[in-house]
Amino acid sequence: MAIYKIFPVNDSTIYSHPLRRDLNTGLDEILELTEEQSNTGIDYFPSRILITFKDSEITDVFQNKIGASSYSASLQLFTTENRDLAATQTIEVYPVSGAWNNGTGKYLNDPSSSDGVSWTYRDNKTAATEWLTSSFSTGVTASFSGTAYGGGNWYTGSGFENTASFTLVDNLDLDVNITNVVQKYSASLFASQTYPTGIANNGFLLKRPDNEEFGNVNQGLLQYFSLETHTIFPPSLTFKWDDSSYSTGSGEVLTTGQLFCTLANNKEEFKQEEEYTFRLNVRKRYPTRAFVTSSNFLNVNYFTSESYYSIRDAATELEVIPFNDNFTKISADSNGMYFKIWMNGLEPERYYKLIFKHVNNDGVTIFDNNDTFKIVR
Repeated sequence: MAIYKIFPVNDSTIYSHPLRRDLNTGLDEILELTEEQSNTGIDYFPSRILITFKDSEITDVFQNKIGASSYSASLQLFTTENRDLAATQTIEVYPVSGAWNNGTGKYLNDPSSSDGVSWTYRDNKTAATEWLTSSFSTGVTASFSGTAYGGGNWYTGSGFENTASFTLVDNLDLDVNITNVVQKYSASLFASQTYPTGIANNGFLLKRPDNEEFGNVNQGLLQYFSLETHTIFPPSLTFKWDDSSYSTGSGEVLTTGQLFCTLANNKEEFKQEEEYTFRLNVRKRYPTRAFVTSSNFLNVNYFTSESYYSIRDAATELEVIPFNDNFTKISADSNGMYFKIWMNGLEPERYYKLIFKHVNNDGVTIFDNNDTFKIVR
């Protein structure tokens, strides 16, 4: 599989409202960008999102997964509830400068928790290490308004800034290309690669633009599932690359006619740590009659090079890995068609379904044979 996901180790929402500036929400199931109104109804106080991924898991992707020189990396968050949104939304994503502590708090805890990151503190209210508001290192900045000091520190400038813009009629899931930042994450992580001068991996900060955060217009509520969610939609750092290889040897490429395909080796249950190569049996649905001494079904047949796989959640039919012309190609070798999946890029204790797409001279054909499998811990 040339789409590989790793999941966060920490994520939290931090709030600038005066009553919540030292509030920790490190174990909330929801992350949100919102603007809370002041008691006077004049001012709005924004929230921001912090999220980070393990160094070791990023290193593993580069050392043991990606075999291509060209790849992309994107930050994905999946939307849940949204309210009162402005017609156009813009979200900025920056690499965080400085370590922070996730904490164990929740928004609705009573009493509230301040044992982790908040708008004011990067660690907790007791150690009280505040986010910098001045005397920044080169390339590092922050933004705040009035007495709302804090809100994180991040790198800015070329190669560090990434944005996503969408309207109310668009898909509100977040998918931001952050390849430029991943390449800068600590050059020591990628000893076998050649990248620009690295920065420490302290995760990402998500925010609205300054003029929207501290303006006098409510931009509305955007909520996303966090790593604590009990759904199939935790945030992810998603790597994509083309690992396909297409070599058919003496086999026949079926460029026309009705076709039939089955999975040749579905074990149906896989451990999270497994890396598995699925193989397809491909044949004509109505073979041409021929007088031969062996069965036509023993011949190795092939889809064209324009064949792809997709993974869906079996219970909901929601796409987990969509068809992609570059990153979900099905490969071919002398034994037939195949593709590879790393199971730890999928949520455990769920059933998944494989769907196949084939393009030939007759057009596009989708194969849904209810081929399911489960990931177990």
